[in-house]
Amino acid sequence: MASRNFIQSGRKIVAIGRNFADHAKELGNAVPKSPFFFLKPSSSFIGAGESIEIPKGCEVHHEVELGVVIGKEGRDIAAKDADQYIAGYTLALDMTARNLQEAAKKAGLPWSAAKGFDTFTPVGEFIPKEKIPDTNNVDLSLKIDGVTKQDGNTRDMIFKIPTLIEHVSSIMKLQEGDVILTGTPRGVGPVKSGETVTCEMASQGKIISQLRFPVIDRTKANK
Repeated sequence: MASRNFIQSGRKIVAIGRNFADHAKELGNAVPKSPFFFLKPSSSFIGAGESIEIPKGCEVHHEVELGVVIGKEGRDIAAKDADQYIAGYTLALDMTARNLQEAAKKAGLPWSAAKGFDTFTPVGEFIPKEKIPDTNNVDLSLKIDGVTKQDGNTRDMIFKIPTLIEHVSSIMKLQEGDVILTGTPRGVGPVKSGETVTCEMASQGKIISQLRFPVIDRTKANK
């Protein structure tokens, strides 16, 4: 099943923007009236044992998210049928070069550079969908060097997963192994070289996934 190996098989990462009202407000953005998204390259994936890199001149922020792993190809998928296209989930981080994103926003330019650096989509293992019976009640938390920075729940998502799948698939075909990042709760902020980012996802009080990523300067990374 290719979706279980989504880091290698997925063709695209579809990242939903501003899907938690408090996060939109903390960055001074309007709360969207309909879903919107940006794309990240699959080359930005990293998994356990790898490091988040800080590119030269970038202020990099953390954003913890629930990722949806697509299980079969489809387009124009109705929200009521969305569950049929979900293989499972993953705990994910959407790393952002915030200074580049802010400059791009002011100039009316795309966010591709700010979101697409190598190592900017750390993810955990594939989680079969039966492990998360209610995606509207998933706890997401993130710590830096043991200090809690983000602590939220997917119940606060503006647009729920079926709506997101309907919206995205009305624009582009979803394919097996693709990942939809569903948005981040409030509390985003900078990470620096030498720190350690840990994050956790829990369902019904049970920990489903835990991740740990050291942070290094890109100049010190193996090429």
